[in-house]
Amino acid sequence: MTSAVATVVSWNDFKSQTALLIEQARTENSSILFRGHASSQWDLETTLERSPHSDLVTDYYGMVLRIKSEIEAFTGLKWPDDADVDFPKIQKICAAYEDFSSHFSRQAPPHYAYLSYLRHHGFPSPLLDWSASRFVAAFFAFRTRPIAENMAIFAYRERDRSGMKVGGNDLPAIRVCGPYVSGPRRHFAQRSQYTTCTIWNDSGPYFLSHNDVCKPFDAKKDFQQDIIFKFELPSSEREKVMTELEDYGLNAYGLFGSEEGLMESLSLREEFRVA
Repeated sequence: MTSAVATVVSWNDFKSQTALLIEQARTENSSILFRGHASSQWDLETTLERSPHSDLVTDYYGMVLRIKSEIEAFTGLKWPDDADVDFPKIQKICAAYEDFSSHFSRQAPPHYAYLSYLRHHGFPSPLLDWSASRFVAAFFAFRTRPIAENMAIFAYRERDRSGMKVGGNDLPAIRVCGPYVSGPRRHFAQRSQYTTCTIWNDSGPYFLSHNDVCKPFDAKKDFQQDIIFKFELPSSEREKVMTELEDYGLNAYGLFGSEEGLMESLSLREEFRVA
């Protein structure tokens, strides 16, 4: 389980408390990212962690680059960016810490646009998806019928007020991959950003769980990084939340832009329709 300290709040309290977090981050030239879970019991896990595939970076890239041409053939899409970073180049990058760090910890990972597409279309991914909008995160927390007593919305801050971030060999590193990527349309509608968590050692680099790195805010510490806040909201708030989000025009059709999203939006609208 994630080490975040949960705060059970109402929807209105959540909005008030996260508004303060956002404002504080802005005054310190930082930002907050949000992620919604349908159950407060769920960890900060990537879809790769929940799959049977290897967490070694070279294994993952070998897999996704093998299937790339098939995806391009079926979808008609092309990802020319990083075309020169083939699998042998990935192996070379992963062979030395400095090379790996410069490509994975100090910038977005190779083939970022392609990885973003895979994440949004259901293929196991090391990208943990977040939104710059707390309301988008709330939608994903509350969109389905309750499966738990409490939903959860996580807020993540990469750096504290110092603006610094430290790292090194054999230390886990979380990298924020920003919004500026030629991703699918839903990437922009959802105001998506992603994080990757990696570690490099003599056995080779591999993807690590965010739960092993993110820590709750501690006001007593002079320096913190990868700070996580966890808000639990009771499932009884679902109608209030979804009705308000619909008033904002924030629904499945707008966020996914698909026929399935349209059907989900219509179903939710009818579910909460006032007679």
